[in-house]
Amino acid sequence: MKLLVLDAGHCLSLALAREANRRSDTELVIEESLALDPDWLAEVAPDALVIPPLSRPIIAAPAEVTAHAEAVERCMELCRETDIPLVWCVSDQLYEDGFAEPIDEHVIPRPRDESLRRLVVTGDRIRAEHPHHLIVRLGPLFALEGSHAWLNELIDTLIVAGEVRGEVDVTCCPTSADAVAMALVGMLQQQQCGAGAWGSYHLAGTEPVSVYTFVSVVRTQLATRLEGRGEQRELGPLRALHHHHDHPLRRVLNCRRVLEVFGVHQKPWRLELSNMLDAWCLANAPSCSKEESAS
Repeated sequence: MKLLVLDAGHCLSLALAREANRRSDTELVIEESLALDPDWLAEVAPDALVIPPLSRPIIAAPAEVTAHAEAVERCMELCRETDIPLVWCVSDQLYEDGFAEPIDEHVIPRPRDESLRRLVVTGDRIRAEHPHHLIVRLGPLFALEGSHAWLNELIDTLIVAGEVRGEVDVTCCPTSADAVAMALVGMLQQQQCGAGAWGSYHLAGTEPVSVYTFVSVVRTQLATRLEGRGEQRELGPLRALHHHHDHPLRRVLNCRRVLEVFGVHQKPWRLELSNMLDAWCLANAPSCSKEESAS
C-alpha cells in the first residue's frame, strides 16, 4: 500500500513515517505542503491521500483556517477526479461547545465560530462529493516532534522555567500522534482489502481529563524522571485557567465505531505519554552520563 501524506513537518506526518518504517507492507510518499500538483499526483498514484489536521483551529488566525479548508477542498477535487481515497483528519475543536455525553460519529459539528464553520463546510463537501473518504476526528494530538505536537511545546516551556497554562473546565481526550498513525495505517490496509467502510470516525485517547490535569501530569512525570537521574532542575509553574465558569466544557469523542468496524482500540494517553517522556529523557541525557555509560 502506498500512501501520499501532505504537510511533511506535521507531527502526524512524522508519526506516519515512523509507522511505515516499522512495516514492510506500507510505502510512504510525503509532500512538504498542502499544495498538490495534478501531474505529480498521477505520477505517484497513491492508494490514499492523507491530510493531517489543523490541530488548534479555535486559536488559529482566520486566514490560516481558510487556507487549510481551501487546500483540502482542492485535494478532494483532485482525488475525486482520479478516484483516489481521501483521508482528512480534523480537530475535535470543531465541536466548539462540547456535549454532556460522548460525541458520536454521526453528530456533525455546528460551531458558532465563523472559521470553524468554514471547516465544517469542507467536511460537508467531502461527504457529498467524494464517496471514498475517511474523515477522522481526533482528540488533542501530542508528540515529541513536529508542528502541532503540543507535548514538545510543554516540555520546552517547563525546562526553561516558563509558565504553562491549562483550562480546568475543559475536558478532552489527549491523543498520541503515534497511536493515530498506527490506527490510520491499519484502517487503510483493511480498506485496501475490500472493507469499503468509508465515512466519519472518531479516534482519541482513553480517560477524559481536563487540560490542566494533562499538563500537570506532564510536569509531574517529567520532574520525576529528571530527579531519578540526579538532575536538580526547577520546572516552570502551572496556572489554572477558568474559561467556562457557568458550564464546564466536555469535548469527549465516542470512538466505538472505529472499534466495531476496524477493531481499533483507543490507546491510554498516560501510557503513551510515559513512553514519550522516557524517549525524551533518553535523547536529552546529560553528556557526562552518556560518556560514563560509554566507558
